[in-house]
Amino acid sequence: MTTRRSFLKTATLASAGLAVGLRANAAAGSSVSAGNRVNLACIGIGNRGEQIINDFDRTGLANVVALCDVDLGAKHTQKMLAKFPKAKQFKDFRQMFDKMGNEIEAVCIAVPDHAHFPISMLAISLGKHVYVEKPMARTFLEAELMMEAARKHPKVVTQVGNQGHSDPNYFQFKTWVEAGIIKDVTAISAHMNNDRRWHKWDVNIYKQPDKEPIPETLDWDTWMCAVPYHEYNSKFHYGDWRCWYDFGMGALGDWGAHIMDTAHEFLQLGLPYEVRPTLTGHNDYFFPTASTILFRFPARGDMPPVDLTWYDGVDNQPPIPKGYGKSELAEGIPASGQGEIKASAINPGKIIYSKDLIFKGGSHGSTLSIIPEEKAKDLKLPEIPKSPSNHFANFLRACMGKEKTRSPFEIHGPLSQVFSLGVMSQRLNTTLYFDSRTKQITNNAFANAMLAGLPPRKGWEQYYKL
Repeated sequence: MTTRRSFLKTATLASAGLAVGLRANAAAGSSVSAGNRVNLACIGIGNRGEQIINDFDRTGLANVVALCDVDLGAKHTQKMLAKFPKAKQFKDFRQMFDKMGNEIEAVCIAVPDHAHFPISMLAISLGKHVYVEKPMARTFLEAELMMEAARKHPKVVTQVGNQGHSDPNYFQFKTWVEAGIIKDVTAISAHMNNDRRWHKWDVNIYKQPDKEPIPETLDWDTWMCAVPYHEYNSKFHYGDWRCWYDFGMGALGDWGAHIMDTAHEFLQLGLPYEVRPTLTGHNDYFFPTASTILFRFPARGDMPPVDLTWYDGVDNQPPIPKGYGKSELAEGIPASGQGEIKASAINPGKIIYSKDLIFKGGSHGSTLSIIPEEKAKDLKLPEIPKSPSNHFANFLRACMGKEKTRSPFEIHGPLSQVFSLGVMSQRLNTTLYFDSRTKQITNNAFANAMLAGLPPRKGWEQYYKL
Protein backbone atom coordinates (compact mmCIF):
# COMPACT_ATOMS: atom_id res chain seq x y z
CA MET A 1 0.00 0.00 0.00
CA THR A 2 1.24 3.50 -0.84
CA THR A 3 2.28 5.50 2.22
CA ARG A 4 1.34 9.15 2.66
CA ARG A 5 5.01 10.15 2.40
CA SER A 6 5.63 8.31 -0.86
CA PHE A 7 2.33 9.49 -2.29
CA LEU A 8 3.16 13.10 -1.48
CA LYS A 9 6.53 12.81 -3.18
CA THR A 10 5.24 11.20 -6.37
CA ALA A 11 1.87 12.89 -6.70
CA THR A 12 3.21 16.38 -6.07
CA LEU A 13 5.65 15.85 -8.92
CA ALA A 14 2.79 14.55 -11.00
CA SER A 15 0.57 17.55 -10.40
CA ALA A 16 3.38 19.85 -11.49
CA GLY A 17 4.66 17.77 -14.38
CA LEU A 18 1.44 16.44 -15.86
CA ALA A 19 -0.62 19.63 -15.86
CA VAL A 20 0.89 20.72 -19.14
CA GLY A 21 -0.68 22.33 -22.17
CA LEU A 22 -2.25 20.16 -24.83
CA ARG A 23 -0.92 20.42 -28.34
CA ALA A 24 -3.16 20.27 -31.36
CA ASN A 25 -2.72 17.22 -33.56
CA ALA A 26 -5.49 16.83 -36.07
CA ALA A 27 -8.32 18.91 -37.41
CA ALA A 28 -11.79 17.77 -36.39
CA GLY A 29 -14.83 17.61 -38.56
CA SER A 30 -13.52 15.50 -41.43
CA SER A 31 -16.44 14.15 -43.43
CA VAL A 32 -16.29 10.41 -43.97
CA SER A 33 -19.87 9.56 -42.98
CA ALA A 34 -22.01 7.04 -44.75
CA GLY A 35 -24.86 9.24 -46.02
CA ASN A 36 -26.43 11.10 -43.09
CA ARG A 37 -24.85 8.92 -40.44
CA VAL A 38 -21.80 9.41 -38.24
CA ASN A 39 -19.06 6.77 -38.41
CA LEU A 40 -18.94 5.61 -34.80
CA ALA A 41 -16.35 3.49 -33.00
CA CYS A 42 -17.63 1.86 -29.79
CA ILE A 43 -15.18 1.18 -26.96
CA GLY A 44 -16.59 -1.08 -24.26
CA ILE A 45 -19.32 -3.17 -25.90
CA GLY A 46 -20.79 -5.32 -23.13
CA ASN A 47 -23.23 -4.55 -20.32
CA ARG A 48 -23.65 -0.75 -20.24
CA GLY A 49 -21.69 -0.51 -23.48
CA GLU A 50 -24.23 -2.77 -25.18
CA GLN A 51 -27.05 -0.54 -23.95
CA ILE A 52 -25.62 2.71 -25.28
CA ILE A 53 -24.61 1.16 -28.63
CA ASN A 54 -28.22 0.07 -29.06
CA ASP A 55 -29.36 3.56 -28.07
CA PHE A 56 -27.10 5.10 -30.71
CA ASP A 57 -28.26 2.58 -33.28
CA ARG A 58 -31.93 3.36 -32.62
CA THR A 59 -31.39 7.00 -33.62
CA GLY A 60 -30.69 5.93 -37.19
CA LEU A 61 -27.83 8.44 -37.21
CA ALA A 62 -24.90 6.12 -36.41
CA ASN A 63 -22.83 3.88 -38.64
CA VAL A 64 -20.96 1.51 -36.32
CA VAL A 65 -17.59 0.95 -37.98
CA ALA A 66 -15.52 -0.47 -35.10
CA LEU A 67 -16.07 -2.46 -31.90
CA CYS A 68 -13.35 -2.43 -29.26
CA ASP A 69 -13.28 -4.32 -25.98
CA VAL A 70 -10.47 -5.77 -23.85
CA ASP A 71 -12.51 -8.99 -23.48
CA LEU A 72 -13.80 -9.73 -26.98
CA GLY A 73 -14.11 -13.44 -26.24
CA ALA A 74 -16.36 -12.95 -23.21
CA LYS A 75 -20.03 -13.84 -23.25
CA HIS A 76 -21.18 -10.27 -22.56
CA THR A 77 -19.56 -8.92 -25.75
CA GLN A 78 -21.08 -11.40 -28.20
CA LYS A 79 -24.40 -9.64 -28.87
CA MET A 80 -22.76 -6.56 -30.34
CA LEU A 81 -20.25 -8.58 -32.34
CA ALA A 82 -23.15 -10.49 -33.89
CA LYS A 83 -25.27 -7.37 -34.44
CA PHE A 84 -22.53 -5.50 -36.31
CA PRO A 85 -20.59 -8.20 -38.20
CA LYS A 86 -19.08 -5.70 -40.64
CA ALA A 87 -17.56 -3.57 -37.89
CA LYS A 88 -13.83 -4.12 -37.41
CA GLN A 89 -12.88 -5.66 -34.07
CA PHE A 90 -10.11 -4.63 -31.67
CA LYS A 91 -9.01 -5.37 -28.13
CA ASP A 92 -6.86 -2.25 -27.76
CA PHE A 93 -8.22 1.22 -28.54
CA ARG A 94 -4.72 2.39 -29.48
CA GLN A 95 -4.48 -0.19 -32.25
CA MET A 96 -7.96 0.73 -33.41
CA PHE A 97 -6.99 4.36 -33.91
CA ASP A 98 -3.68 3.39 -35.54
CA LYS A 99 -5.27 1.03 -38.06
CA MET A 100 -8.51 2.79 -38.98
CA GLY A 101 -8.42 6.29 -37.53
CA ASN A 102 -9.31 7.84 -40.88
CA GLU A 103 -12.56 5.86 -40.97
CA ILE A 104 -13.75 7.06 -37.54
CA GLU A 105 -15.57 10.32 -36.87
CA ALA A 106 -16.74 9.76 -33.31
CA VAL A 107 -16.32 7.37 -30.39
CA CYS A 108 -18.60 6.24 -27.61
CA ILE A 109 -16.77 5.16 -24.46
CA ALA A 110 -18.41 2.80 -21.95
CA VAL A 111 -15.52 1.44 -19.92
CA PRO A 112 -14.64 1.65 -16.20
CA ASP A 113 -14.14 5.16 -14.78
CA HIS A 114 -10.35 4.91 -14.58
CA ALA A 115 -10.10 4.30 -18.35
CA HIS A 116 -12.21 7.28 -19.49
CA PHE A 117 -9.28 9.68 -19.49
CA PRO A 118 -6.67 8.12 -21.82
CA ILE A 119 -9.24 7.05 -24.42
CA SER A 120 -10.91 10.47 -24.45
CA MET A 121 -7.61 12.33 -24.65
CA LEU A 122 -6.33 10.28 -27.57
CA ALA A 123 -9.61 10.61 -29.43
CA ILE A 124 -9.73 14.40 -28.98
CA SER A 125 -6.10 14.78 -30.05
CA LEU A 126 -7.00 12.94 -33.27
CA GLY A 127 -10.01 15.17 -33.88
CA LYS A 128 -12.65 12.56 -33.04
CA HIS A 129 -15.90 13.52 -31.36
CA VAL A 130 -16.29 11.95 -27.91
CA TYR A 131 -19.28 10.55 -26.03
CA VAL A 132 -18.12 9.20 -22.66
CA GLU A 133 -20.15 7.67 -19.86
CA LYS A 134 -20.32 9.50 -16.56
CA PRO A 135 -18.46 10.38 -14.44
CA MET A 136 -16.29 12.10 -17.00
CA ALA A 137 -13.03 11.38 -15.16
CA ARG A 138 -11.79 9.81 -11.93
CA THR A 139 -9.34 12.46 -10.70
CA PHE A 140 -9.54 16.24 -10.48
CA LEU A 141 -6.56 16.68 -12.82
CA GLU A 142 -7.96 14.31 -15.43
CA ALA A 143 -11.17 16.36 -15.65
CA GLU A 144 -9.09 19.55 -15.86
CA LEU A 145 -7.00 18.20 -18.74
CA MET A 146 -10.06 16.88 -20.57
CA MET A 147 -11.73 20.30 -20.38
CA GLU A 148 -8.52 21.92 -21.60
CA ALA A 149 -8.31 19.47 -24.50
CA ALA A 150 -11.89 20.24 -25.52
CA ARG A 151 -11.15 23.99 -25.45
CA LYS A 152 -8.06 23.53 -27.62
CA HIS A 153 -10.03 21.47 -30.14
CA PRO A 154 -13.22 23.54 -30.50
CA LYS A 155 -14.41 21.55 -33.53
CA VAL A 156 -14.51 18.36 -31.48
CA VAL A 157 -17.96 17.63 -30.04
CA THR A 158 -18.06 16.21 -26.50
CA GLN A 159 -20.93 14.72 -24.52
CA VAL A 160 -21.03 13.05 -21.09
CA GLY A 161 -23.57 10.27 -20.60
CA ASN A 162 -25.90 11.74 -17.99
CA GLN A 163 -28.98 11.18 -20.14
CA GLY A 164 -31.28 13.31 -17.99
CA HIS A 165 -29.63 16.34 -19.55
CA SER A 166 -31.76 15.72 -22.63
CA ASP A 167 -34.97 14.79 -20.77
CA PRO A 168 -37.78 16.81 -19.14
CA ASN A 169 -35.76 17.34 -15.94
CA TYR A 170 -33.24 19.45 -17.87
CA PHE A 171 -35.77 21.66 -19.65
CA GLN A 172 -37.98 22.10 -16.59
CA PHE A 173 -35.12 23.10 -14.31
CA LYS A 174 -33.77 25.55 -16.89
CA THR A 175 -37.21 27.07 -17.50
CA TRP A 176 -38.10 27.36 -13.81
CA VAL A 177 -34.80 29.10 -13.03
CA GLU A 178 -35.30 31.53 -15.92
CA ALA A 179 -38.89 32.20 -14.77
CA GLY A 180 -37.85 32.81 -11.17
CA ILE A 181 -39.71 29.76 -9.80
CA ILE A 182 -36.43 28.25 -8.60
CA LYS A 183 -34.50 31.06 -6.90
CA ASP A 184 -32.70 31.83 -3.64
CA VAL A 185 -31.76 28.16 -3.14
CA THR A 186 -29.85 27.66 0.10
CA ALA A 187 -29.72 23.88 0.60
CA ILE A 188 -30.01 20.66 -1.40
CA SER A 189 -30.26 17.05 -0.22
CA ALA A 190 -29.17 14.54 -2.87
CA HIS A 191 -29.68 10.90 -1.99
CA MET A 192 -29.10 7.39 -3.31
CA ASN A 193 -30.09 4.87 -0.65
CA ASN A 194 -30.25 1.59 -2.54
CA ASP A 195 -28.01 -1.36 -1.67
CA ARG A 196 -24.63 -1.29 -3.44
CA ARG A 197 -22.27 -4.11 -4.37
CA TRP A 198 -19.70 -3.40 -1.65
CA HIS A 199 -22.19 -3.16 1.22
CA LYS A 200 -21.75 -6.85 2.01
CA TRP A 201 -17.93 -6.75 1.97
CA ASP A 202 -15.70 -6.82 5.04
CA VAL A 203 -14.73 -3.25 5.95
CA ASN A 204 -11.81 -4.58 8.02
CA ILE A 205 -9.92 -5.23 4.79
CA TYR A 206 -6.15 -4.72 5.20
CA LYS A 207 -4.72 -5.60 1.77
CA GLN A 208 -5.63 -5.85 -1.90
CA PRO A 209 -7.55 -8.99 -2.96
CA ASP A 210 -5.43 -12.07 -3.67
CA LYS A 211 -4.15 -12.79 -7.15
CA GLU A 212 -6.35 -14.94 -9.36
CA PRO A 213 -5.73 -16.38 -12.85
CA ILE A 214 -6.44 -13.89 -15.61
CA PRO A 215 -9.23 -15.12 -17.93
CA GLU A 216 -7.78 -16.27 -21.25
CA THR A 217 -9.94 -13.86 -23.24
CA LEU A 218 -9.08 -10.75 -21.19
CA ASP A 219 -6.33 -8.25 -21.96
CA TRP A 220 -5.82 -7.30 -18.31
CA ASP A 221 -2.87 -5.00 -18.96
CA THR A 222 -4.90 -2.78 -21.30
CA TRP A 223 -7.91 -2.93 -18.94
CA MET A 224 -5.85 -1.20 -16.24
CA CYS A 225 -4.74 1.61 -18.58
CA ALA A 226 -2.76 4.24 -16.64
CA VAL A 227 -3.39 3.12 -13.04
CA PRO A 228 -0.58 1.33 -11.16
CA TYR A 229 -0.46 -2.39 -11.81
CA HIS A 230 -2.84 -4.58 -9.80
CA GLU A 231 -2.80 -8.35 -9.80
CA TYR A 232 -6.00 -9.64 -11.39
CA ASN A 233 -8.91 -10.49 -9.12
CA SER A 234 -12.49 -11.06 -10.24
CA LYS A 235 -13.62 -8.46 -7.66
CA PHE A 236 -11.94 -5.80 -9.82
CA HIS A 237 -13.70 -6.85 -13.01
CA TYR A 238 -17.13 -6.32 -14.54
CA GLY A 239 -19.28 -3.97 -12.45
CA ASP A 240 -17.28 -4.55 -9.26
CA TRP A 241 -14.61 -2.06 -10.38
CA ARG A 242 -16.99 0.70 -9.26
CA CYS A 243 -16.47 -0.34 -5.63
CA TRP A 244 -12.74 0.44 -5.45
CA TYR A 245 -11.07 3.82 -5.00
CA ASP A 246 -8.38 2.79 -7.49
CA PHE A 247 -10.86 2.25 -10.33
CA GLY A 248 -14.29 3.76 -9.65
CA MET A 249 -16.17 6.62 -8.02
CA GLY A 250 -18.64 4.76 -5.81
CA ALA A 251 -22.27 5.76 -5.43
CA LEU A 252 -21.43 9.46 -5.71
CA GLY A 253 -19.80 9.23 -9.14
CA ASP A 254 -22.31 6.67 -10.36
CA TRP A 255 -25.51 8.47 -9.34
CA GLY A 256 -24.47 12.05 -8.60
CA ALA A 257 -24.42 12.88 -12.30
CA HIS A 258 -28.07 11.79 -12.58
CA ILE A 259 -29.24 13.61 -9.44
CA MET A 260 -27.13 16.74 -8.98
CA ASP A 261 -26.50 17.69 -12.61
CA THR A 262 -29.22 20.24 -13.35
CA ALA A 263 -28.93 21.94 -9.96
CA HIS A 264 -25.17 22.20 -10.43
CA GLU A 265 -25.46 23.70 -13.92
CA PHE A 266 -28.41 26.06 -13.60
CA LEU A 267 -27.59 27.27 -10.08
CA GLN A 268 -24.02 27.85 -11.29
CA LEU A 269 -22.58 26.07 -8.26
CA GLY A 270 -19.06 25.60 -9.64
CA LEU A 271 -16.59 24.17 -7.10
CA PRO A 272 -17.11 23.94 -3.31
CA TYR A 273 -14.96 25.65 -0.70
CA GLU A 274 -15.51 22.92 1.90
CA VAL A 275 -16.17 19.18 1.72
CA ARG A 276 -17.07 17.48 5.02
CA PRO A 277 -17.67 13.69 5.21
CA THR A 278 -19.44 11.59 7.84
CA LEU A 279 -18.82 7.92 7.11
CA THR A 280 -19.78 4.42 8.22
CA GLY A 281 -17.60 1.47 7.28
CA HIS A 282 -14.58 3.49 6.20
CA ASN A 283 -11.50 1.62 4.94
CA ASP A 284 -8.55 2.34 2.64
CA TYR A 285 -9.66 0.24 -0.32
CA PHE A 286 -13.37 0.37 -1.17
CA PHE A 287 -16.16 2.85 -0.55
CA PRO A 288 -17.89 3.26 2.83
CA THR A 289 -21.11 1.46 3.68
CA ALA A 290 -22.73 4.86 4.18
CA SER A 291 -21.58 8.40 3.38
CA THR A 292 -22.97 11.80 4.22
CA ILE A 293 -20.92 14.43 2.42
CA LEU A 294 -21.54 18.14 2.87
CA PHE A 295 -20.43 20.28 -0.07
CA ARG A 296 -20.45 23.99 0.72
CA PHE A 297 -20.66 26.35 -2.27
CA PRO A 298 -20.12 30.12 -2.01
CA ALA A 299 -22.47 32.88 -3.13
CA ARG A 300 -22.52 33.45 -6.90
CA GLY A 301 -23.56 36.94 -7.99
CA ASP A 302 -26.96 37.57 -6.40
CA MET A 303 -27.43 33.87 -5.54
CA PRO A 304 -26.89 32.90 -1.89
CA PRO A 305 -24.44 30.22 -0.67
CA VAL A 306 -25.66 26.63 -1.03
CA ASP A 307 -25.05 23.65 1.24
CA LEU A 308 -25.46 20.48 -0.82
CA THR A 309 -25.52 17.28 1.23
CA TRP A 310 -25.04 13.90 -0.41
CA TYR A 311 -26.47 10.77 1.27
CA ASP A 312 -25.73 7.17 0.31
CA GLY A 313 -26.21 3.98 2.29
CA VAL A 314 -29.41 2.01 2.80
CA ASP A 315 -30.26 3.44 6.23
CA ASN A 316 -28.58 6.82 5.73
CA GLN A 317 -31.52 8.88 4.54
CA PRO A 318 -31.95 12.65 4.43
CA PRO A 319 -34.47 14.53 6.59
CA ILE A 320 -37.88 14.47 4.92
CA PRO A 321 -39.83 17.74 4.93
CA LYS A 322 -43.50 17.94 5.82
CA GLY A 323 -45.74 17.34 2.85
CA TYR A 324 -43.11 15.35 0.98
CA GLY A 325 -45.59 12.69 -0.09
CA LYS A 326 -44.62 9.55 -1.96
CA SER A 327 -41.12 8.98 -3.30
CA GLU A 328 -41.45 7.95 -6.93
CA LEU A 329 -38.89 5.81 -8.73
CA ALA A 330 -37.69 7.59 -11.87
CA GLU A 331 -38.54 6.00 -15.22
CA GLY A 332 -35.93 4.96 -17.74
CA ILE A 333 -33.13 3.99 -15.33
CA PRO A 334 -30.87 1.56 -17.23
CA ALA A 335 -30.45 -1.91 -15.73
CA SER A 336 -26.99 -2.80 -14.43
CA GLY A 337 -25.15 -6.00 -13.62
CA GLN A 338 -26.42 -5.51 -10.08
CA GLY A 339 -30.00 -5.72 -11.34
CA GLU A 340 -32.82 -3.24 -11.64
CA ILE A 341 -33.11 -0.45 -9.10
CA LYS A 342 -36.00 -1.49 -6.86
CA ALA A 343 -38.51 0.93 -5.42
CA SER A 344 -37.95 1.67 -1.73
CA ALA A 345 -39.18 4.02 0.98
CA ILE A 346 -37.10 6.79 -0.53
CA ASN A 347 -35.85 6.46 -4.07
CA PRO A 348 -32.82 8.15 -5.66
CA GLY A 349 -33.43 11.87 -5.96
CA LYS A 350 -33.13 15.33 -4.44
CA ILE A 351 -34.85 17.84 -2.17
CA ILE A 352 -34.19 21.50 -2.95
CA TYR A 353 -34.78 24.17 -0.32
CA SER A 354 -35.22 27.80 -1.37
CA LYS A 355 -36.27 30.88 0.55
CA ASP A 356 -39.96 30.45 -0.33
CA LEU A 357 -40.41 26.95 -1.79
CA ILE A 358 -39.28 23.34 -1.40
CA PHE A 359 -38.91 21.10 -4.45
CA LYS A 360 -38.54 17.33 -4.69
CA GLY A 361 -37.30 15.36 -7.64
CA GLY A 362 -36.00 11.97 -8.66
CA SER A 363 -32.97 11.00 -10.74
CA HIS A 364 -32.20 10.96 -14.45
CA GLY A 365 -34.94 12.71 -16.43
CA SER A 366 -37.65 12.95 -13.77
CA THR A 367 -39.18 16.36 -13.16
CA LEU A 368 -39.50 18.42 -9.98
CA SER A 369 -42.65 19.01 -7.98
CA ILE A 370 -43.33 21.65 -5.35
CA ILE A 371 -44.08 20.47 -1.81
CA PRO A 372 -46.50 20.63 -0.22
CA GLU A 373 -48.74 20.55 -3.32
CA GLU A 374 -50.87 23.46 -2.04
CA LYS A 375 -47.90 25.79 -2.54
CA ALA A 376 -48.00 25.22 -6.31
CA LYS A 377 -51.69 26.12 -6.76
CA ASP A 378 -51.15 29.87 -6.60
CA LEU A 379 -48.14 29.86 -8.93
CA LYS A 380 -48.29 30.51 -12.63
CA LEU A 381 -45.93 27.83 -13.89
CA PRO A 382 -44.45 28.34 -17.37
CA GLU A 383 -44.84 25.80 -20.14
CA ILE A 384 -41.89 23.42 -20.40
CA PRO A 385 -40.42 23.02 -23.90
CA LYS A 386 -40.07 19.52 -25.26
CA SER A 387 -36.67 18.06 -25.98
CA PRO A 388 -35.81 18.18 -29.69
CA SER A 389 -33.67 15.03 -29.37
CA ASN A 390 -32.65 12.40 -26.88
CA HIS A 391 -29.11 12.40 -25.48
CA PHE A 392 -27.71 10.08 -28.13
CA ALA A 393 -29.31 11.81 -31.08
CA ASN A 394 -28.23 15.14 -29.59
CA PHE A 395 -24.60 13.99 -29.71
CA LEU A 396 -24.79 12.64 -33.25
CA ARG A 397 -26.67 15.69 -34.53
CA ALA A 398 -24.01 17.87 -32.89
CA CYS A 399 -21.34 15.87 -34.73
CA MET A 400 -23.20 16.82 -37.93
CA GLY A 401 -23.28 20.50 -36.92
CA LYS A 402 -27.07 20.52 -36.43
CA GLU A 403 -27.27 20.89 -32.62
CA LYS A 404 -25.07 21.64 -29.62
CA THR A 405 -24.55 18.98 -26.98
CA ARG A 406 -26.26 19.57 -23.63
CA SER A 407 -23.62 17.95 -21.44
CA PRO A 408 -20.25 18.85 -23.02
CA PHE A 409 -17.01 18.65 -21.07
CA GLU A 410 -17.17 22.37 -20.27
CA ILE A 411 -20.52 21.84 -18.48
CA HIS A 412 -19.96 18.45 -16.86
CA GLY A 413 -16.24 18.85 -16.09
CA PRO A 414 -16.65 20.97 -12.91
CA LEU A 415 -19.31 18.57 -11.61
CA SER A 416 -16.91 15.68 -12.22
CA GLN A 417 -14.36 17.61 -10.15
CA VAL A 418 -16.94 18.01 -7.36
CA PHE A 419 -17.24 14.21 -7.34
CA SER A 420 -13.45 13.85 -7.22
CA LEU A 421 -13.27 16.12 -4.16
CA GLY A 422 -16.06 14.16 -2.51
CA VAL A 423 -14.33 10.84 -3.15
CA MET A 424 -11.07 12.23 -1.76
CA SER A 425 -12.87 13.23 1.44
CA GLN A 426 -14.31 9.70 1.64
CA ARG A 427 -10.94 8.06 1.05
CA LEU A 428 -9.14 10.18 3.65
CA ASN A 429 -12.16 10.47 5.97
CA THR A 430 -11.39 14.12 6.59
CA THR A 431 -12.72 17.60 5.87
CA LEU A 432 -11.15 19.40 2.93
CA TYR A 433 -10.96 23.15 2.34
CA PHE A 434 -10.64 24.09 -1.32
CA ASP A 435 -9.62 27.35 -3.00
CA SER A 436 -11.40 27.48 -6.35
CA ARG A 437 -9.20 30.35 -7.58
CA THR A 438 -5.95 28.43 -7.24
CA LYS A 439 -7.60 24.99 -7.46
CA GLN A 440 -5.69 23.83 -4.42
CA ILE A 441 -6.68 22.16 -1.16
CA THR A 442 -5.46 24.50 1.55
CA ASN A 443 -5.63 22.46 4.75
CA ASN A 444 -4.11 19.11 3.79
CA ALA A 445 -0.92 18.66 1.72
CA PHE A 446 -1.55 14.96 1.21
CA ALA A 447 -5.05 15.63 -0.15
CA ASN A 448 -3.71 18.44 -2.32
CA ALA A 449 -1.27 16.01 -3.94
CA MET A 450 -4.18 13.61 -4.53
CA LEU A 451 -5.77 16.13 -6.90
CA ALA A 452 -3.39 14.79 -9.55
CA GLY A 453 -3.66 11.16 -8.55
CA LEU A 454 -0.72 8.79 -8.71
CA PRO A 455 1.65 9.17 -11.68
CA PRO A 456 0.56 7.08 -14.66
CA ARG A 457 1.92 3.61 -15.19
CA LYS A 458 4.94 3.33 -17.47
CA GLY A 459 3.87 3.54 -21.08
CA TRP A 460 0.80 5.67 -20.34
CA GLU A 461 2.48 9.01 -19.59
CA GLN A 462 1.85 10.40 -23.08
CA TYR A 463 -1.91 10.74 -22.54
CA TYR A 464 -1.22 13.47 -19.98
CA LYS A 465 0.85 15.37 -22.54
CA LEU A 466 -1.26 15.20 -25.71
